[in-house]
Amino acid sequence: MIEFVEVGPRDGLQNEQQFVATADKLRLIEQALHYGVRRIEVASFVNPGKVPQMADAEAVCAGLPESSATFIALVLNARGAERALACGRIDQLGAVAVATDAFAMANQGQTSAGSVAAVGEIAGLARSAGKTVQATIAAAFGCPFSGEVDPAHVIAMAHELAALGLKEVALADTIGVADPARVSRLVTAVQAAIWPLPVRVHFHNTRGTGLANVWAAIGAGASVVDGSLGGLGGCPFAPGAAGNVASEDVAFMLDRAGIETGLDLPAMIAANHWLAGVMGRKLPGMAAQAPPFPKSAQ
Repeated sequence: MIEFVEVGPRDGLQNEQQFVATADKLRLIEQALHYGVRRIEVASFVNPGKVPQMADAEAVCAGLPESSATFIALVLNARGAERALACGRIDQLGAVAVATDAFAMANQGQTSAGSVAAVGEIAGLARSAGKTVQATIAAAFGCPFSGEVDPAHVIAMAHELAALGLKEVALADTIGVADPARVSRLVTAVQAAIWPLPVRVHFHNTRGTGLANVWAAIGAGASVVDGSLGGLGGCPFAPGAAGNVASEDVAFMLDRAGIETGLDLPAMIAANHWLAGVMGRKLPGMAAQAPPFPKSAQ
């Protein structure tokens, strides 16, 4: 069974130019709960001047429904962690370390090493508050500014992060340049470096390789997969970064392959159509654009 994390309310919306109403963000979270997601990135606590779409993070958290699901807040530093924890509704902090200095400076105003140190500070705050914390290595497969990233550096970062008491370590293809062979090698190596912590993967579909990379990652041992409803997403600080792999496309692929996700595909497709109405355009995800496929002959 693969654990699925819905990142649509955060990563899916953060790069949208037209502000999405708080009520619609909460409806998106409710839809995710309805189609079976048990872990949801609900908001990021970052500088609202740089990411205006997340300016209502506190209001979103105040409106979260009662649920046994894990609500995750993305934070980049101690200040963001303190804001998220003060809401009282966040179950887990998601921290970010960056594989290159160039992207770390653009994304967080610090070096790659500084981003790892920030994860340590965030982890300490989370533990003091009785919350769990996980970390994502951004630009793990390629940097929009520096190009290729040395896998040995990513592996070393993962090993260092694993020592901080995290729930898991994620590898993010922030700009969608990964390929299945590279994904398989890096996931295998990182899994060995952080065992018994799980590896989570986060893929963008910028160049159409997202689903293939999900499949390769699972084959290499990744047990947690991120997705965004409809395939929305992007990073304000990574030029050219396009949407995440679509949650419903991942669910369709894994269901057809006999891999359990606990997700309700028809409900996801209905949620896709609702979200398309909110956004005022057809969403990139493919499963919602195709006719239903019966599991057995009629």
